[in-house]
Amino acid sequence: MARFRLKTEDLQKDEAGTPSEHLVTLLDPAGPASEAYRSLRTNLLYAAMDAPPTVILITSPGSADGKSTTCANIAMVLAQAGKETLVIDGDLREPSLHKIFGVPNVSGLVNVLSGEYGLSEVCAEPFPGLKMIPTGPIPPYQAELLSSDRFAELLDQARRLFDYVLIDSPPTALVSDPMIIAAQADAVLLVLNSEKTGKGSLRMAMRDLEAVGANVLGTVMNKAPKAKPGRYGYSH
Repeated sequence: MARFRLKTEDLQKDEAGTPSEHLVTLLDPAGPASEAYRSLRTNLLYAAMDAPPTVILITSPGSADGKSTTCANIAMVLAQAGKETLVIDGDLREPSLHKIFGVPNVSGLVNVLSGEYGLSEVCAEPFPGLKMIPTGPIPPYQAELLSSDRFAELLDQARRLFDYVLIDSPPTALVSDPMIIAAQADAVLLVLNSEKTGKGSLRMAMRDLEAVGANVLGTVMNKAPKAKPGRYGYSH
């Protein structure tokens, strides 16, 4: 299983609402949800000190587990910590990161992979230190684009330019896209929903990721129940 467990108890309940409401780390930096994301950032920064990952895939076993919200807020707290961060919407089927960040989805990853534009030409900068690449137009052959040499070249270029590159993808149970990306990423964070992710779904996701040699750093538990006050009255 994972090397460590990243448990965030105060993440947002769902991904509904206006796009800006997803970015709790921007709108409510002193709130418990933002503190949970900062704790997640700390775990991520010290997860593998000998060989720290740069390109990190963020996915989930099923839909509506909160992976896109998690991806966006991790990107925000990394940028807030002074890390040059790039977030890529790798969900070429139902993209959502452009809505969360309020970025037009006119051109993006698909245009780079088709050879129409370069990386810098499709990067938006919604916040200082944070660059974002939307999907661009939805292509008919998503898996083929992600398996292309151009995608591998894009990731190599991004590794040289940024401290962290976060990639959002579809859920592992639905399509092969996450496994294609995971095989090329340095690490994977698996977002779980405590209210709906079953043990079977988790085992299947882990098995599929391990089959492609993915480095699964840990899990992010979304919608987890709040911890009870401790012995000395402290709680998070």
